[in-house]
Amino acid sequence: MTSSKRALRVAIIGAGPAGIYAADALMKSDADVSIDLYERMPAPFGLIRYGVAPDHPRIKGIITALHKVLDRPQVRLLGNIEYGADITLDDLRTFYDSVIFSTGANTDRALDIPGIELDGCYGAADFVSWYDGHPDAPRTWPLDAERIAVLGVGNVALDVARMLAKTGEELLPTEIPPNVHEALRSNRAVEVHVFGRRGPAQAKFTPLELRELDHSPTIEVIVDPEDIDYDAGSETARRQSKQVDMIANTLEQWAIRDPGNRPHKLFLHFFEAPVEVLGAAGRVTGLRTERTRLDGTGEIEGTGAYRDWPVTAVYRAVGYKSQPIPKLPFDDRAGVVPNEQGRVLIDEDAAGAARYLPGVYVTGWIKRGPVGLIGHTKGDANETVACLLDDRETHSAPADPDPDSVAAFLTARGVAFTTWQGWHRLDAHERALGAAEGRERVKVVERIDMLLASLGAH
Repeated sequence: MTSSKRALRVAIIGAGPAGIYAADALMKSDADVSIDLYERMPAPFGLIRYGVAPDHPRIKGIITALHKVLDRPQVRLLGNIEYGADITLDDLRTFYDSVIFSTGANTDRALDIPGIELDGCYGAADFVSWYDGHPDAPRTWPLDAERIAVLGVGNVALDVARMLAKTGEELLPTEIPPNVHEALRSNRAVEVHVFGRRGPAQAKFTPLELRELDHSPTIEVIVDPEDIDYDAGSETARRQSKQVDMIANTLEQWAIRDPGNRPHKLFLHFFEAPVEVLGAAGRVTGLRTERTRLDGTGEIEGTGAYRDWPVTAVYRAVGYKSQPIPKLPFDDRAGVVPNEQGRVLIDEDAAGAARYLPGVYVTGWIKRGPVGLIGHTKGDANETVACLLDDRETHSAPADPDPDSVAAFLTARGVAFTTWQGWHRLDAHERALGAAEGRERVKVVERIDMLLASLGAH
């Protein structure tokens, strides 16, 4: 049982938006809480730092709100710690009443079509990690293709297409690292083709994200009038959703306008289902799609008409996928930890009642899959935290709930962990690098350099 004389000790694994929102929900409850946020990277903020395109400062503004949570005295950040290696679930049970996993989704969902394994095929998540300066990503990226296909019509697909179509100089005012800027300066792309299997009313990007494509002085966005088509299901979707209608209206306007003369062409194709990546000598030489049509319900069917597109690079942006977590069950098909309202589900007993992993919870994309925008994780966190608090009297008391014991444990294991104060030092260091170049920030990429700045050794 949890002692009423001390704070409820909670570990949250993953210091991205989902984990920070869970910490916020705990602090807004009536419980006396003491929270440790564990993060694999030396810096916090997860998807905001390593999953949002650098030319989206509006979205990165969410960091301001997350800062306020981490500034609270009930929260401690412990960065550069890998769960499963530096600390295990058994270790965590020694120090905490409960553990919440908010590890997100950082790999690409597979796309099962012939040729997808050819050289020149890439996952969007890998490309995003590269241009966002993730410490574990490569430092170089092949940008020698003049014509590129991007598969998918979500926000990530648009981010990838926009980053491939923009010039390095256009992106220099952002926080892109020097290696990314240098590579993009020699990017040879002149045409980027984005492919969606269904129609304009079924696109998954947001209106704002779509309109931002047209803001670049170097990118000409082109939509084929033949791709503007709606059935009864599509018209219903437009009436029921202002967002869907705004997307359709924007695409309609682009389809009827006269083409301009901006140097880079970004084509948005609808009703084209990728069926095969074409290749020769192990490399991409093209993409084959099947023309589709609406079936009346908003779904599609194939027409049997095929077209080959002469591209030499293919990026799949068909969704992210979470990775299994050591000591937790995992549904590989859905890419989530099986759970009910955030309680980790083991199985059912003989009477059919659910059995849960005691004191262990999930929130964010590892809980429900990589769907929804960043703000949707707030409701997710509230639900999980409500369950945790309902269960608190059933939690087994940790053997050593003293917060100082955790730091001593990590130090004894030789783990060079970072802190919230360390983030402030790294933040100041990156801003100083930017100021020297007339930019707001230059992101530090190498893990060792992040650690040195965080520890005040730079």
